[in-house]
Amino acid sequence: MARQWSEGHSTPILCVGASPGPEGLLASGSEGGEVTVWSQEGTILGRLTLPGEEDSTSVVFSPAAPGQLYVSHGDAVSVLDPRNLRGPVEEFQGAGEEEINALALNDTGSALAVADDSGAVRVLELPGGKVSRTLRRHTNICSSVAFRPHRPNNLLSAGLDMQVMLWGLQKTRPLWTLNLQDIAEDEDDHQQRPGQLFNPPLAHCVSVASCGNIVGCAAEDGRVHLMRIGSGSKLEQQGAVKAHSQGASQAHFVHFPSHPYWLVTGGNDGLVALWDLSKHPVVAPEEKAKPRVVQRRKGKNKTKRKEPSQDKAETPLKAEAEKEEAEVEVEEEAAEDVTYGKSGPKLSISHGDKVNWLCPVVLKGEHCVVVADQSCSLTVYPLSPL
Repeated sequence: MARQWSEGHSTPILCVGASPGPEGLLASGSEGGEVTVWSQEGTILGRLTLPGEEDSTSVVFSPAAPGQLYVSHGDAVSVLDPRNLRGPVEEFQGAGEEEINALALNDTGSALAVADDSGAVRVLELPGGKVSRTLRRHTNICSSVAFRPHRPNNLLSAGLDMQVMLWGLQKTRPLWTLNLQDIAEDEDDHQQRPGQLFNPPLAHCVSVASCGNIVGCAAEDGRVHLMRIGSGSKLEQQGAVKAHSQGASQAHFVHFPSHPYWLVTGGNDGLVALWDLSKHPVVAPEEKAKPRVVQRRKGKNKTKRKEPSQDKAETPLKAEAEKEEAEVEVEEEAAEDVTYGKSGPKLSISHGDKVNWLCPVVLKGEHCVVVADQSCSLTVYPLSPL
């Protein structure tokens, strides 16, 4: 079922990117500054080692100009022509303040976001690479950035300070900040089993669905934290999916025709999973209110609190109704995380090695996910149930 794409690298592959369009190319970057461009069949079209031989940490194709490939290495970004890998067409030296971890381009290809080890996010104007904004709110490494589709001035960032932030690029302060640790602690208060250990939710990878309103963030606690952005760019709702038994390193929305809420995740547990989030309460809030979310045990309401009775016939019924209402609220809050987790992924692949990067892509009309791990080869899995 799986296909191996080999001989493109001599060092472990760290990142993968795909150009838009049905006949698009793929690119991968590895340790030591290696960059390889692949055809849809897995044929190597070009190989290059970037000057300085620092790790290639992120590769992104321009959505506006598929002939432009941006690669981060050290604190620099190189612009390459993927069909002619002789050397950088353009170099943005010092694009990051420290080593760059992730790149993101907006829909129009007019802005490049650069996340680095200092925690800063720089926004570069394209073409030219002039720094137009420096966003400083993360107190630790900024690991991931993603623009909101259809909103080229809205940018999400996530970092090892366990924070997810939404920025409006007109300002240098975030529109909102979500602390994943606070949420995880609240959830674990009523969900933790004795002896169960949790890793802190260091945020590794942020992705936005094609609708622009649903955000997923893979974190070290094994969860993918979900956020819904409402009108006025406000954070409307958040929840999570317990996706992995160890840290979740990757989460990417997949653009399937059925709906925009397919998510592919990868983790340190060696699993790659495909999730249908269309019924998750964060994505579809009306699902939260449906009776099937809440399952009661018989006899749960046997003990009733005695209330002073003004109307003997009405009060016990009213008190019972209020109590039931309160129980529904509490149970539904837990259900956002727990009940959804029970439904499980639509596809679970035991890849067997820690996942460095995932790239969902359509190859020759077939939906696939390309997996980079600790090795020098790529693995391609068809997402066959779809």
